[in-house]
Amino acid sequence: MDLTEVVEFAGEFSFIRTGQRDIPVRLVSWPHVNDNKLQVSVLVDLTDTPGDTARSVSHGVATEHETLLEAQEISKVGAWALYPKTGQAYNSPQLLAIADGAGAPADPRGSFDLIHGVHTDDQAKALAFWEELSAGPHGQVFDVELRSLSGECVFLCRAKVERDENGQIDRIIGTVQDVTDVRRLERQLREERRRLHDAQRIARLGTWEWDPRTGRTWSSEMLLEVAGRHEGRFGTLLEDIDHVHEDDRDRVREAWKSLAAGGAPVEIEYRYLRRDDGAVRTFRSHGAATVHADGRTILVGTTQDVTEQRTAVTKMERSSQRFSDLVSVTPVGIGVFDKAERLVDANDALCDLFGYRLDQLRGMSTRDMAHPDEPVTGLQGEESGKHGRHRLPQRLFVRADGDPVYCELHVATSVQDDGETFWLVVFQDVTERRRAAEALRYQATHDELTGLPNRAAVKELLGRLLGKADSERVAVLFCDIDKFKRVNDSLGHDAGDELLVALARRLEGGLPGGCTAARLSGDEFLIICPDIEAVGGVDALATKVASLLRTAVPVHGQLVRVSASIGAAVPSSGTTAGEDLFRFADAAMFEAKRRGAGRVSLASPALMASADRQLHLEGQLREALHNDGLALHYQPVVAGDGSIASAEALARWPHPDRGLLGPGAFLPVAEQGDLLRDLDRWALRTALREAAQWPSNNGRPVSIAVNLAALVPGDREFVDTITRTVDECGIDPSRVILELVETALVDLPSRSRQAMGELSGRGLRFAVDDFGTGYSSLARLKDLPAQIIKVDRSFVSGVGGDASDFAVARAVVDMARAMGRQCVAEGVETATQFHVLSGVGVDFYQGWLFSRAIPAREFRTILSLGPLDIPRGT
Repeated sequence: MDLTEVVEFAGEFSFIRTGQRDIPVRLVSWPHVNDNKLQVSVLVDLTDTPGDTARSVSHGVATEHETLLEAQEISKVGAWALYPKTGQAYNSPQLLAIADGAGAPADPRGSFDLIHGVHTDDQAKALAFWEELSAGPHGQVFDVELRSLSGECVFLCRAKVERDENGQIDRIIGTVQDVTDVRRLERQLREERRRLHDAQRIARLGTWEWDPRTGRTWSSEMLLEVAGRHEGRFGTLLEDIDHVHEDDRDRVREAWKSLAAGGAPVEIEYRYLRRDDGAVRTFRSHGAATVHADGRTILVGTTQDVTEQRTAVTKMERSSQRFSDLVSVTPVGIGVFDKAERLVDANDALCDLFGYRLDQLRGMSTRDMAHPDEPVTGLQGEESGKHGRHRLPQRLFVRADGDPVYCELHVATSVQDDGETFWLVVFQDVTERRRAAEALRYQATHDELTGLPNRAAVKELLGRLLGKADSERVAVLFCDIDKFKRVNDSLGHDAGDELLVALARRLEGGLPGGCTAARLSGDEFLIICPDIEAVGGVDALATKVASLLRTAVPVHGQLVRVSASIGAAVPSSGTTAGEDLFRFADAAMFEAKRRGAGRVSLASPALMASADRQLHLEGQLREALHNDGLALHYQPVVAGDGSIASAEALARWPHPDRGLLGPGAFLPVAEQGDLLRDLDRWALRTALREAAQWPSNNGRPVSIAVNLAALVPGDREFVDTITRTVDECGIDPSRVILELVETALVDLPSRSRQAMGELSGRGLRFAVDDFGTGYSSLARLKDLPAQIIKVDRSFVSGVGGDASDFAVARAVVDMARAMGRQCVAEGVETATQFHVLSGVGVDFYQGWLFSRAIPAREFRTILSLGPLDIPRGT
């Protein structure tokens, strides 16, 4: 017998295979007589057992053995046995297959190695299992779950020990089951359950089950939490109906009864009062009938807390309704266009804007609505802002009645519920705004009286013309109406305005093509010619303009003859700026005016150089004003006893190169540079500040008189400027005299009279300077709101020998006295003049006979000396 064959144990029988034959045997073992460490084993042949018992047993055992092996293979369970006394071991084929598939090493004893055949992290657990098993009592089953070396397989190991009567281990038997798939399914099931639980928690969704026959119910944990129950079950809705909102109970009760009776699916939304906190929540329940595995019909369903969703939906519905209402009532046109840019819906305002019914507008694009003169464009913008929003500049559309309408489009793209993109377009009617803007621009660039372009428009036009390549052909003519002030003074400002309008119309209608006429201010006109060669040259154009302005114009029933002094200028180089060209023409006009009325002068290089010097001087004067570089001299105004009653402030300019300059040298510069108002403010502030510190003369306070050239009562800020300056300087208003030339007080508007009256009420006085040089009659003296009349020096100089001058002076003094006004004689230089004027009743005198204009310090010295000497001779 070949004992190297594998021995297979099955109970107390075993078979030894020799070739194709199995021999039934019984193993009998006992300790060795002389050495208890040795074991004596004998195999008893059972082949000849009486009654074929052995063969029957052999056949039955073999059949059972085959069945057992097949069951192990199906269940992936391997068996093993170990006999510590004999060292014998048994591994079933399935165990060997499991060990081989797990990559486990063979045990030196031939058994499955539970220590070294498992994952490194599980070896300590395997060792503890083996030690616990080896020390365990007879028949107790121990188990452990271990991973394979690779960690990919999981095995459930079970084993027990069998002990003899002495407590020694007789045999250890066990099984190893591959539970990898089972554990994977368990993990998947746990993961699915976790996901389901998380999803229900997030959705606030609980599940329930109800058996109508038994009345038994089951509720998920999430359902109990949703309903506000910390333990127990949810029960049916009929059992819990008291917690349903009273307004929803009947509806819920009927729906639930219908489900229980017919099993038809039901969906219902209702309000529920939670048990724990009494909060009112909105629930949505679904229920349906299903057949159980045992054939029973049960009802299953879900209950979800949809309070937040319902609140959000309600808010969204209300918001949508508010949006719809807002779109409906808003006065701005709103249209919805599909992705092909065809209108599908619009509010009433858009229909009214274009004069169409909604059914007429549907299907139209913005291209269809556009005016024929408008370039064909769509709703796409060059740059879209946040959320695809952009603004399209003003576009011109046409209404159903043909009227044009300007709109500014605000466009946004959005998405409908079905995913389709659409355009939301707001049509903002800017027609009136555009007209207003055009009107404002017209007002900003045109003269209000004549409608001609003004200085701003001239500057813009010259900038464009001089920026071209042929800028040397540009010509500018500066026109000043001769003796226009006489018309204003004699006939009034309305007559002067009428004359200016008539001249403007003549220029518009008579200038050569391409030439532009503009009004700068007062009686100044400007002619701009873009191509002087096209009109025959500068001389030809100047002659034409002079003839247009040399005419007789009927004004207020009188025929007024006028002419103009004209200065012409052309660019001296390609770099001549518009302001320079304008300045050169202005200087040429002054040159023409010096030569006589109606003359024309062309700006020569010498004249341009002089104009540049004038401009330089203007800059110096501006700097002197800003840096307090001017000075005031004071000329006394004395009474008949020699006491100083007041002093007139006269501006002087200590020029760094040209020495001390009088007003005649720099006032024209100030006028051309528009600095007269600044000069007036400086003189007023300086004079009042210095006069506030003057001592009295002969016991009486000395007043200060300031000439105002540009700051006149007609200005809106006149009263505020004067009042603020007086207050800041701390001088008594009764000491302040404001001198205005006679022509500035003729034909005063009501606002000017009101301003003078307001200041007079505060104590200030007004003086009419150079009276008699204007064109008003003496009868108008009563209308002048002034307290002092100053007789011009041209009449004073001849009172000693010219009867006419004496008569004028005497008439002025008599009328002033009759009306309660004081009279001051200017330019008194001789004792004769003084005595003659004193004889006719002049109140005060001013002139070199008493003192020239002197600096402030010298004037303070004179005041401290008392009255001046009065000449007694003739």
